[in-house]
Amino acid sequence: MPGAKAFLTLFIACMLASAQDARFLFTGDVLLSRQVRVEIEQTHQFPFAGVQKLLQSADWVLGNLEGAVGSGADCLPAELSQPCFAIPPSLIPMLQQAGFRAMGISNNHAHDLGPKGVLDTAAALQQGGLEAISFEQSPVFVTVAGHKVAVIAVSTVPGRDGAKEEISSVAMRQKLRLARNLAELVILSIHWGSELLEWPNQQQQDMAAWLVANGADVIMGHHPHVVQDAQCISGKPVFYSLGNHLFDQKYPATKQGLIADCRIHGGKLQCSGIGTETPAGSSFPALTGKKAVLDACPVNLAVKTVSDIQLRGGSTEAGHHIEGWNGTQRVWRSQVMSLLSVESGRFDGKELLFTLERHASPIDGEEGVRPYVYELGPRGLVAKWRGSALAWPLLDAQILPGGDGVICALHRKDSFVALQPGSKETRTAAYHWNGFGFSGVDDPAVAKACQSIWASPGAVP
Repeated sequence: MPGAKAFLTLFIACMLASAQDARFLFTGDVLLSRQVRVEIEQTHQFPFAGVQKLLQSADWVLGNLEGAVGSGADCLPAELSQPCFAIPPSLIPMLQQAGFRAMGISNNHAHDLGPKGVLDTAAALQQGGLEAISFEQSPVFVTVAGHKVAVIAVSTVPGRDGAKEEISSVAMRQKLRLARNLAELVILSIHWGSELLEWPNQQQQDMAAWLVANGADVIMGHHPHVVQDAQCISGKPVFYSLGNHLFDQKYPATKQGLIADCRIHGGKLQCSGIGTETPAGSSFPALTGKKAVLDACPVNLAVKTVSDIQLRGGSTEAGHHIEGWNGTQRVWRSQVMSLLSVESGRFDGKELLFTLERHASPIDGEEGVRPYVYELGPRGLVAKWRGSALAWPLLDAQILPGGDGVICALHRKDSFVALQPGSKETRTAAYHWNGFGFSGVDDPAVAKACQSIWASPGAVP
């Protein structure tokens, strides 16, 4: 019924437009170690005094925390003379006092103290009333002034342990799909770029284009330690680098920072910037005034609707859940699920939900990616198919746009007869919903369309 669908679309647009206004602030790098720690201990001053009033005026504030909570004696060995930022747990409460609501902990210093340091940092932040947003836990779903927002944190810069994330990876695709379909707004906090370079390098620009094409609405960058000009990429704000917020570097450009000031009004998000500066002889930031950036780059909020139900996501330490809403009223919430991605599509003319979840096989106990199909009922999700990994071990799967009930799968190239979990080779396959499961598709045109999905156009080298 096109008329009913048009009415629903109009209703959702009106609902978003009439929802509450909200203000988000995003800062650059925050250091609570090295000379910042010394200055705090020697002066007994509050390091965020110059920005506290502003931060506390916002509905939600996110910063990038450089380092890990613990003792410097636990620093991992490093091949190069990389600094190790050990944060005393006693300094963490200052972040909430300043007005922060969450801290990103995906950067090249998050693992300075090893795996235990990562866990201790997350625990200290949570104990201090702050969200700790890591790549592993992303997307984190938060509700701000009635708006459901998904936040993903990622680092492309290797730390002392050598770990980093690849942008055009299976995991990144899945996190963006999960966020895109269960939130009104997708915010991506990313550690990238070249230190002290005052403009985005080509890799940052390629990454930004890929991330926006795959679902990011707003990108907040850090790591260069200097401000890089923001750009509007395909209608989405990209802050390549917000520079330093609270840091002890002395190079003149590192003493300048930018706070991204993003506001929701009338169903749209609009971003500008507020400058900061670290005074001579200090690491503590002070405001320098508003900077007009990206005034012509509004982002429309979007709500995913399936069978007249608006979908929203929720986060716990154990996983994610899906909520069904009717306007401003939540009508059901699923149990916590090991969700990797969520999509909706038409299967034999009926709109159903297609998910990827991580479960152990009841046959051999191997944990892997499993596809599920759900119908949305008045009380929640009704499983139509609890999937296996199809023909070969599954890495990822997406619904083929315009293909009624067709999914495109990315498999490992090994088989269930001779499993090779570490295999890097892949193969693609297409499957069609047959009403109670999936059957293989031999159509060359469909196979080619599926291959194009996994060819990763615009992938970052």
